[in-house]
Amino acid sequence: MKVLVADAFPSERMAEIEALGLTVEHRPGLTPKELPGAMAGVSALVVRGKQVTAEVFEAADALSLVIRAGAGVNTIDVAAASKVGVYVANCPGQNAIAVAELAIGLMVALDRRIPDNVTRLRAGQWDKKAFSEADGLFGRKLGVAGVGPIGQETIKRASGFGLEVHAWSRSLDADRASALGVTRAGTLQELASQVDILSLHLPLNKETRGLVTRQVLEALRPGAMLINTARAELVDQPALLELARAGRLRLGTDVFAGEPEKGQAAFDSELGKLPNVYGTHHIGASTAQAQDAIAAETVRILACFVRDGSVRNCVNLARKSPARARLLVRHHDKVGVLANVLGAIREAGINVEEVQNTVFDGAAAACCAIQLDERPSEALLGKIRSRRNEIIFVESFDL
Repeated sequence: MKVLVADAFPSERMAEIEALGLTVEHRPGLTPKELPGAMAGVSALVVRGKQVTAEVFEAADALSLVIRAGAGVNTIDVAAASKVGVYVANCPGQNAIAVAELAIGLMVALDRRIPDNVTRLRAGQWDKKAFSEADGLFGRKLGVAGVGPIGQETIKRASGFGLEVHAWSRSLDADRASALGVTRAGTLQELASQVDILSLHLPLNKETRGLVTRQVLEALRPGAMLINTARAELVDQPALLELARAGRLRLGTDVFAGEPEKGQAAFDSELGKLPNVYGTHHIGASTAQAQDAIAAETVRILACFVRDGSVRNCVNLARKSPARARLLVRHHDKVGVLANVLGAIREAGINVEEVQNTVFDGAAAACCAIQLDERPSEALLGKIRSRRNEIIFVESFDL
């Protein structure tokens, strides 16, 4: 089995992949356009930030698994993967502490104007008078949008700074808010209206794209901070630029619309040039600790896949099976038994959605649960039962 690692990856973890008995090709210099041409014979693809387009899945002749060595999968055409039955997995939570640390760092930097201090000092100027003006974070209200692993780690660190934490997500209920020690807001706009700092920790998907609307941004009080260590596309970019340019809000962001795909490139961002905007270079997860944790999780995903075909953290399995009925078949564990059962189902024009066969101790008998798109007729059940030297028991249920 061949694994293509198409981004930077720790050498010691690479050795662990090879120890699984896999053939590893490490090509971090591949561009997204070159990636489809490199897929011949590749069974598993590992990427960090590289785009995996539909062309990759069209070109692949052996691909079964794509692993995003990170949390978000918006750089992967998941729909194209699902169309050809390729698993897509990620490594959620492994970079949570690193991103939370950066989010807090941006808050402190904006409040104390640390980058401007450094720039002025390097230019040979001393200006204690100007830089002594800061609000301080203690006692301020922080709004956390998204309470997944990164949001939770941000909440922990914010509490240590004495920030009063409010939070919102679609799944956050009163009980969980109480467990997290936060005040729950009913909507994102309500959250923005209540806080001095709004920090975004939401995944990017069709439900969240553009979720931070002009109305949400305008709900922030004048001079409030917006911290974005998630994705630029969460935010209405024209509105953000307008409000930041007007000095209506302060922005600390690790992500930009249209940011370069390469690690080093020219990048002309009007937003990034504003004096009240502190930008970093999409480095939220880029600590040695986080990258090693992500790499270790990548190895675990590959190990499970090699060992038993299971896929940890798979993001593209159907949330709800289209199956409408279950056929339960207890049978003798012999060659051809299941082939005969499945053949009878095929002849009846019924589609098999899922199959799980469990063998009992001694390997004399097994039980197969078959999910079907329609309930089998009594005639079909009778046909299966008639193979008495193979079948022990048969029954069906509606789902």
